[in-house]
Amino acid sequence: MTAPLPSPASPLRIGTRGSPLALAQAHETRDRLSAAFDLPIEAFEIVVIKTTGDNRALIDADRPLKELGGKGLFTKEIEEDLLSGRIDIAVHSMKDMPVLQPDGLLLDTYLPREDVRDAFVSPTKSSLADLKQGAVVGTSSLRRRAQLLNRRPDLKVVEFRGNVQTRLKKLGEGVAECTFLALAGLNRLAMGDVPATPIPTDDMLPAVAQGAIGIERRSDDSRAAEMLSAIHHAETGQRLAAERAFLTALDGSCETPIAGLAELDGSILRLRGEVLRPDGSEVIADDVTGPIEDGAEMGRAMAARLLAQAGENFFEWR
Repeated sequence: MTAPLPSPASPLRIGTRGSPLALAQAHETRDRLSAAFDLPIEAFEIVVIKTTGDNRALIDADRPLKELGGKGLFTKEIEEDLLSGRIDIAVHSMKDMPVLQPDGLLLDTYLPREDVRDAFVSPTKSSLADLKQGAVVGTSSLRRRAQLLNRRPDLKVVEFRGNVQTRLKKLGEGVAECTFLALAGLNRLAMGDVPATPIPTDDMLPAVAQGAIGIERRSDDSRAAEMLSAIHHAETGQRLAAERAFLTALDGSCETPIAGLAELDGSILRLRGEVLRPDGSEVIADDVTGPIEDGAEMGRAMAARLLAQAGENFFEWR
């Protein structure tokens, strides 16, 4: 390190949302930095920042995320504090991150990716096939809603917002027969007691960047850049480069149901992607392989093919 390392007297401030999962991700970041530089954990300060998306009234209202302002609901206040210098780095769930960052910020550090699969969560059922005709299922994800209706148009899908604990509480109250959560979140929270069944990616392609933690910094902060480079996981970065290029070229908002997953086998990257109508009535998908270094271009090219295949009327709901 060319710059002074943080210390208990002058800690590195790590910004995060206050949900249990967000805190678990911030603690993992802190612990990896602590180990990489042989520093006590007191050399790092976890700074909890309440975002618009954490507003209790908005969560309880169970309105679709796109109606409330999209993914930026979970990042705006954190990024403002990062730009102002109140915090030094920010830890995010990558599937919640907009594809563009504000001027002055960089998102170029990723921790090793967790399990990318979705989980079917129900105290009495283990799969969609177990649900009776017209069953009520809960999800806050536009992607999952469209995928579910594509496979089971008979289902009644209700809005299910909130963190893992909130959604499980709603399930226990009988608001729905099942819900769907990212397996990565359950694993990071060590919630092995949750009645969750992993869903193969062939059955439900996950959200772009699902299971990945990203760390954001100021672009002119050389100390943070040097420290974060020590914990950056290159493979996760290569996979996300393809997935987020695909998302960016298609639609970086929360208004379109989009799924995408890049996987590596040696030096070969496989990219799968799909875009759906919100009502699940139509899905357009693609599956390609190519060299790792071509990942971002593969993502853009796949998006272009799907847009051409979709035609003008596919996005008429917007």
